[in-house]
Amino acid sequence: MKITSLTTLSEQTISHNPEIKKKVMLGSGDLPHLTNFSQARFAPGQVAVAHSHPDMWEVFFVSEGEGVIAIDGAAYFLQPGTCVAVAPGEVHELSNPGPAELIVTYLGLRV
Repeated sequence: MKITSLTTLSEQTISHNPEIKKKVMLGSGDLPHLTNFSQARFAPGQVAVAHSHPDMWEVFFVSEGEGVIAIDGAAYFLQPGTCVAVAPGEVHELSNPGPAELIVTYLGLRV
């Protein structure tokens, strides 16, 4: 068993933009196939630049704010309650073009 709380976790930077902060609730090795279960906060204008993962699914859930996720060049609007699964190899970029903070909980699963 492992119990974590966002209120006690320290902030880390995301690898695709060190200005964006995340809190990792579960990390690699905590569950089979899981690379991370984290929450990231995007300030207005912040972007996690386009990238892909050859051996990992990534799932994003928007809890607050609005944003855009581009997947293989197609843009999709994000709002609270939106869940997006990105397949291995799909190039994706997550951005907050709006005036308020975007809060995204996400996880990665190795294939």
